[in-house]
Amino acid sequence: MSMLEPDIETLDWQEQQRQDDVLYRRQIAFLLENSRFYRQKLTDAGFPTADAIGGLADIARLPMTEKDDLRATRTEADPIGTHLAVPMSELARIYSTSGTTGTPSYIPLTAGDLDNWVRTSARSYAASGVEAGQAIVSTYNAGPFVAGSALDAFNRIGLCHIPVGTGNTERLMAAITRLHPQALVCTPSYALHLAEWARERGIDLPSCSVQRILVAGEPGGGEAAMRGKLEEAWGATVTEAMGIGDIGASLWGECEEQQGMHFCARGFVHIELIDPETGEAVPMEDGATGELVYTHLAHRAAPLLRFRSRDHVMIRTETCACGRTSPRVRCIGRTDDMLIVRGVNVFPSAIREVVNEFAPAVTGVISVRPGSKGVKQAPPLKVLVELTDGDAPDGLADRIRQRVRDTLVVTTSIELVAAGALPRSEYKSKLIDYSEAS
Repeated sequence: MSMLEPDIETLDWQEQQRQDDVLYRRQIAFLLENSRFYRQKLTDAGFPTADAIGGLADIARLPMTEKDDLRATRTEADPIGTHLAVPMSELARIYSTSGTTGTPSYIPLTAGDLDNWVRTSARSYAASGVEAGQAIVSTYNAGPFVAGSALDAFNRIGLCHIPVGTGNTERLMAAITRLHPQALVCTPSYALHLAEWARERGIDLPSCSVQRILVAGEPGGGEAAMRGKLEEAWGATVTEAMGIGDIGASLWGECEEQQGMHFCARGFVHIELIDPETGEAVPMEDGATGELVYTHLAHRAAPLLRFRSRDHVMIRTETCACGRTSPRVRCIGRTDDMLIVRGVNVFPSAIREVVNEFAPAVTGVISVRPGSKGVKQAPPLKVLVELTDGDAPDGLADRIRQRVRDTLVVTTSIELVAAGALPRSEYKSKLIDYSEAS
């Protein structure tokens, strides 16, 4: 199997950690000298000097960083925040988030930072098996969001990039049928929507040119049932990638073995695993689960230290058959999407995975309808499950409810709805709908 940077991607993981420790100590010195935010945060926590902070072996002693911590430092005088560590004149690009509170958050990059992002993303997407000379059609918009930076990775790999963006399924399918790309990159929910769209119009997707679908942007591509459904509908191999805007556009990428996403930001980012409820460190052992925490190692514009991702994952640490030596993950769900039903933590994506076991009677599209605002919910948790065309088999709702109960230890109320009753998305799907919450 080909690799973009084999010397790096096959390096012994312990040796990687030794090299990262050197980079981390330099990054800490840079933060203390240039980041007002971290100089204050670390001093307040009792770590005023680089010697007091130490190396990676001691990183779990340091305070973590939350998105709200960064938002709180933004003012008219500091629109990016006090974690900006270089003069504005040194910035090459500034991305922004959607701004859930009405004010966007800005993510600045120097030219070097941007190049590191592109290298990481190129490693991530190359792992899927796409090769120089092939064509790939993309559905991510180039700006203002950080996903646009990953598009530069396709050129770095040597692919012919056909950018279509979101919002025009007909244009996308025209590009596929006329230009014959070998690969498609999109969210898993959009790949499913495209399969339904094509089926309704009598288009034979398995006979099209697409051999690989690279999904990212939301959990789902790693769910066995969802992946199987997409691969059958498209006649193509599905692999997934994952990133987080504040740290890097595409930090993880899955190889052709399809056994989880490899960590591809080696030399640029350090990863930890924590218990999302207590914040305590979780050893990076095979099969461990927890929330990913990231620390920049070679960043200049606005480096982050122990940044909480809210991505809940399972770790795989054994060497992959492809030869890459970095840990792999499978994303279980977003911890900020998690609901607690009478003391039991449940991810909407986990409910969808169970529901998908009942294909082809169901489409795989679901909508979780909490009865109240907030994380804690009283049972039963209402779940709308969309049927495939035709009548529901006898007892289907009860069988789904029981299977969810047996698998996730959560009591649900399953309501079957007609095919097409639930909304589709050309980007990320929303599995939770609070419209019925009191």
